[in-house]
Amino acid sequence: MNRDLRELLEDGTPTAEAIDNFIAERAFPLADARGVTFIYRGEAETVLLRHWVYGLPSSQALERVPDTDLWYRFIELPPRSRIEYKFDVVSDEQNHWITDPLNPLTAEDPFGRNSVCRAFGYERPVWTLPETGSRPGVIEALNLHSRHLEGPREVLCYLPARFRRSRRYPLLVVHDGADFLRFADLRAVLDNLIERLEIPPMIVAMTQAGDRLQEYAGDARHAGFIAEELLPTLQRKLPLEDNPSRRALMGASFGAVASLATAWLYPGVFDRLLLLSGSFAFSDIGPHRRGPAFDPVVEFMNRFRMRPGRPARRVYLACGIYESLIYENRSIVPLLQDNDIQVRFHEVRDGHNWENWRDRLRDGLSWLFPGPLWMIYE
Repeated sequence: MNRDLRELLEDGTPTAEAIDNFIAERAFPLADARGVTFIYRGEAETVLLRHWVYGLPSSQALERVPDTDLWYRFIELPPRSRIEYKFDVVSDEQNHWITDPLNPLTAEDPFGRNSVCRAFGYERPVWTLPETGSRPGVIEALNLHSRHLEGPREVLCYLPARFRRSRRYPLLVVHDGADFLRFADLRAVLDNLIERLEIPPMIVAMTQAGDRLQEYAGDARHAGFIAEELLPTLQRKLPLEDNPSRRALMGASFGAVASLATAWLYPGVFDRLLLLSGSFAFSDIGPHRRGPAFDPVVEFMNRFRMRPGRPARRVYLACGIYESLIYENRSIVPLLQDNDIQVRFHEVRDGHNWENWRDRLRDGLSWLFPGPLWMIYE
């Protein structure tokens, strides 16, 4: 239990006024070096903490302070952790999943909104926030017809500030690009890192799948779209450097699988990979346990693990220790290193979510594409 809460309760049942003052003077959840205390206030039959921390029970009941409408739950959470959660409030035998009414910090993803818990010592990186001194790039839409995917595709292209057609730029292709823009502040990150000289000015092509669970699951048709259709189109229309070491693929979750599969099926085309919380499910013996959506992923990963080759020369990987995919991400590191691939791998105290992936962009991009600042100081 948090020390402040213990002091509130040490003299017995607190008054409603004491609870009011306690809540008004603090930010929630209550975080200290030992962990986090979640607080809910309101009438209910039961209040459950629902979170996405692999290894802990995903549903944990809050305890009610007798004769009050105050509820609390303490969990051990190491310093600098960041997790997302909801409250499941049960009243009239009905479950209501809600964000934390006492916590203004939330994060969005394609499925909705969650509350954000920042454990002791975590701070959102300043380079993920829009900065007034950073000159903004522009985003233009590029439309093309894909023979491989049998239909039209729109690709969003980020052009850096002070873009000039007389220059040549490195290329980053981002899977789930519109989601990275909306949920991971990709545009602000690019503007800031370029302005800070931590990465060079670059062109970023952001794709979005029709059916991502199919197209991103090691599908050769998707790889063909990226390597045989999108890349040549970008080379015709934009001033790109003609060097595989200046081309990268990026993706998170299934998007990381799509990035790895494209580089593996077209070796020597994209020499840099940025893979975040990759859904690298595989099976050594017997069936896997991740459900039928992962069947094509497992098929691809088993083939890749048998003959990894050298899909790229430099690979940045990161994964949260609070997500179930940490084992698969750890296991791929020595496999890549054994094939003479430079690998940088970061394990972080976060889960499978967009803000985790946002917070990794500086490390990943600046290692794959060091800007003038890193060239001076490294």
